[in-house]
Amino acid sequence: MAPPAELPDEAPHVLVVDDDRRLRELLARYLADQGFRVTAAASAAEARAKSQSLVFDALVLDVMMPGENGFDYARSVRETSRVPILMLTARSNPNDRVLGLEIGADDYLPKPFEPRELTLRLTNIINRGGGRRREAGPEAVTFGPFTFRIDRGELRRDDEVIRITEREREILTVLASAGGANVEREQLAGPGGAAAERTVDVQINRLRRKTEVDPANPLFLQTVRGVGYRLAVD
Repeated sequence: MAPPAELPDEAPHVLVVDDDRRLRELLARYLADQGFRVTAAASAAEARAKSQSLVFDALVLDVMMPGENGFDYARSVRETSRVPILMLTARSNPNDRVLGLEIGADDYLPKPFEPRELTLRLTNIINRGGGRRREAGPEAVTFGPFTFRIDRGELRRDDEVIRITEREREILTVLASAGGANVEREQLAGPGGAAAERTVDVQINRLRRKTEVDPANPLFLQTVRGVGYRLAVD
C-alpha cells in the first residue's frame, strides 16, 4: 500500500511485513492514519527487495510467515542494520518473545493487540533509537558530482538516484553528518566488535565502487589511518 500523498517526507517510514493480506492492509491503513508513511511486504523476500531502494525508520514484522519466518528475517536484518524492529506474533509461548529479543528485536507485541498500543510501542522504539534523522545539522551534503540527502537517505549523481543498501545509507549518514570530520571505524560499526568493524571496510569499498572514479585511490571516501574514515564534503 502506498503512503498517502499528503504525508510529509519527515514522517516516520515503516515497513510492515505480514503474509496475511487483510491484516497487512489494515495495519498499513491504520498506521498511515496515525501519521506514518507505510510500505507493505507479504514476505521476507519482498521486504528485502524493498529495503534495497528505501530507507525505513522501523519494521513491523510478523513471526509466522511461510518460507523465511520473522525470526530468520530479523536475524538477517541485524547482520547489517540497527533499524528498530517490532515483532508481531499469535504465539503465547514466552520463549518466542525471549528469542525475538535475543535476535535483536526492540519490542514484541502478541496478537490480538490494541491498535493504539501498536502505535505507542512503535513510536517508542523509533524515538529510543533516535531514528535515522538528526535534530540538527545539514539536510544534505555534496561531494564532487554527488549529493547525499541525510534527511531522506538518498544518494544522487546529478539527477540520477544511485542505488545503495540500507547499511551503506547508515554509513553515509554518519559520515555526512560529521561534516568532513574524521569518524572512527568503531562508530561506523556499532555493536559487534572486530567482526562488525571488518564489515565496515567491505561496505566502504562497495560505496567507493559507486562513487569513485578510481576506488583504489579515493577522492571522497578517504581512509584515515589508525582512526577510520572521512567523507570529503564540498
